[in-house]
Amino acid sequence: MPPTLTDRPARLSRTAYVELLMNLMRREIKGRYSQSFFGAGWAIAQPLATMAVFTLVFARLGQMPSDGAPYPLFAYAALVPWFFFSNSVNTGTMSLVTYRNIVTKTYFPREIVPLAQVGSRLVDFGAAAGLYVLLMIYYGVGVGPWGALVPVFLLLLLLFTLGVTLLTSAVNVFYRDVNPVVQIGLQLWLYLTPVAYPLSAVPAEYRWFFLLNPLTGVIEGLRAVLLFGRAPEWPVVAISASSIITLFVAAAVFFKKTDKYFADVI
Repeated sequence: MPPTLTDRPARLSRTAYVELLMNLMRREIKGRYSQSFFGAGWAIAQPLATMAVFTLVFARLGQMPSDGAPYPLFAYAALVPWFFFSNSVNTGTMSLVTYRNIVTKTYFPREIVPLAQVGSRLVDFGAAAGLYVLLMIYYGVGVGPWGALVPVFLLLLLLFTLGVTLLTSAVNVFYRDVNPVVQIGLQLWLYLTPVAYPLSAVPAEYRWFFLLNPLTGVIEGLRAVLLFGRAPEWPVVAISASSIITLFVAAAVFFKKTDKYFADVI
């Protein structure tokens, strides 16, 4: 059915919004790597350096178990999604304040600004994931049939990252001390997430606390299907998935209810 005349403005608007999102993403990527000798190589350096430190401190000195997998591969499999989440939230929290000029002067869906921050980090994620593939080849680890679930866990990771970024960016417009709180919180969050250790190493009496962390199911699930070639722990995945979907919907609703005040407050 051909579009009617009344359909054209909305269709043009959606196209313009998508173009604005792409332009903001390109601006973020160029600004991050312009005049940089290594360019996107810095996206690999961050999880790679952390993996080296974790291997020395947790595996060599602390004798941390890795469920039989090579510890560098074990740690790196969790660090790639972790840094995508952490870096997206870290920059996304300040995104509306950073782009105050266009937020206060031009009408557009305000969620495009934090979405651009998350979208631009997909380049970093892709570069870091490429190195993970090389590490799997080096250690002789193949991907089994359960690897088909990887897109599901990546979708959960994306939804959770978007939800947290929408929430923190909106609240930061009204309370600027949200940004330092987020930075401190992310530093602590890393060690409360099974990145350097498996969930199986957590004592039973504290396991429930770690299950409240939505990233637990994502990271444990990715490790299970990619590194170990087995089914994930479905109860853990179910808890994380329900938490992520609930948070994403709540954050999106909160953002839309408050964005009409951004131009006046920012």
